[in-house]
Amino acid sequence: MRWMCLSTIVLATIAAAMMTTSAAHADPYKWCAVYGGREYTATNCGFVTYQQCLNTISGIGGHCEPNQFYTGPVAHSRKSKKR
Repeated sequence: MRWMCLSTIVLATIAAAMMTTSAAHADPYKWCAVYGGREYTATNCGFVTYQQCLNTISGIGGHCEPNQFYTGPVAHSRKSKKR
């Protein structure tokens, strides 16, 4: 019982550290797959395209939604130089 409590605390600490670290950095993946139903929900935000997300949830259920932390590529605009 003590081992189970300790492992739960360790996992919760790791999860909290990952969540605070990932929020501070840019996320290159545009789509998230949301699995599960009423009792349990899991999210995987590791898809570049909507079709990749759809292919992943095919057969197991869930839906795809935009990643709220997606920053996208930095667009560089070219300034025309006047001569």
